[in-house]
Amino acid sequence: MLQNALIVIILLFSFCGCRNGQQEQTVKKEAPPLSVETITVHKEPIPIWLEYTGKTEATKRVEIRARVAGTLEKIRFTEGDHVRQGQRLFDMEQTAYLAALDQALAQRELDRASLKLALADVARYRPLVAEDLAPRATLEQYQAKAAELRAKIKADEASIKEARLNLSYTEITAPISGVISRSYVDAGNIVGYGEKTLLTIIVADDPMYAYFNPPEEQFQIMRKYKSRDVLDVRVRIPETRSIIKRKPHTGHVDFGDNRVDPMTGTISMRAVVKNPEHDLLQGTFVYVDVFVTDKIPFFMLPPRTILEDQQGSFVYAVDDKNTAKRINVQRGFEGRLYVQIKGGLSAGDRIIISALARIKPGLKVTATDVTADKGIMAVMKKERMEPEK
Repeated sequence: MLQNALIVIILLFSFCGCRNGQQEQTVKKEAPPLSVETITVHKEPIPIWLEYTGKTEATKRVEIRARVAGTLEKIRFTEGDHVRQGQRLFDMEQTAYLAALDQALAQRELDRASLKLALADVARYRPLVAEDLAPRATLEQYQAKAAELRAKIKADEASIKEARLNLSYTEITAPISGVISRSYVDAGNIVGYGEKTLLTIIVADDPMYAYFNPPEEQFQIMRKYKSRDVLDVRVRIPETRSIIKRKPHTGHVDFGDNRVDPMTGTISMRAVVKNPEHDLLQGTFVYVDVFVTDKIPFFMLPPRTILEDQQGSFVYAVDDKNTAKRINVQRGFEGRLYVQIKGGLSAGDRIIISALARIKPGLKVTATDVTADKGIMAVMKKERMEPEK
């Protein structure tokens, strides 16, 4: 009996020791608070830029055509080069047009000589008719002849002007400055017969247009909140696969349509931007950033901090007990770097911006405030998204 009692006592002590060990192990395995980064939100006047996709178009596009018929003798430009207004581009055969000018000049000299003779006859017959020594009809014939020759000389002047104009068309010059395309016709070809032959195209690309189509609601936002009469813009070329880093092209909005496209619900707008290095080509896909205002305070968050589920949009914040909590929010207008929060946030809320996949309500966290480095204002300064001064 005594032996059995000892065995029971030993088992009880062993069981209690195991329980205490499991409790100690459970305490040791309790996870420490999750380290997260937070930004503290306040309503502040952040520079508001709205981003759209667009396509560039030259401010001017001129087709160079042969205005007279003949043989194209010489091409005087380098294809794809930048040409100046008035620069010689093509030479056409001039022989026929020089001959036409010479003929018109000769005809004018002939008619001038005939007029001189007719005027001499009028001067000779006028006193004779006055003294009834010659018939008046003869004088009137000479006077009519002189008037006819004056009219012919005017026609000669017009013919000379036309001949000189046609001759000038044989030296084809650039009507505008810009980048010239290739020559569509080789030297030696006959051009200008029938439809006027297209020789090349010049596009003026400094400044350059960028067309974009904001939704009607955002168009109204621009009108309501803009802090300047003219909307400043920056045009950026996507750099996803590019090894060339290019600075944005700056300019302003110079056109907004007066109607909404019923198919898309958008409004056509146009920006005009500087392009002094001619690196922004016509037909390029671009991003157009439109500056609206930096005067009106808003709640703003980085897009990646806002999560979605069946209940809608929400963020995670840190409460006074260093515990994660969910806050449902109402989104407003959005940009590439931020989302406006129209409802749900209060000034001073600490919004979690890291480790979001591991966060759940009630989780203990250790928060590090990074507003100075990763807040909206810091991001805007890093991206240099300030308005033009």
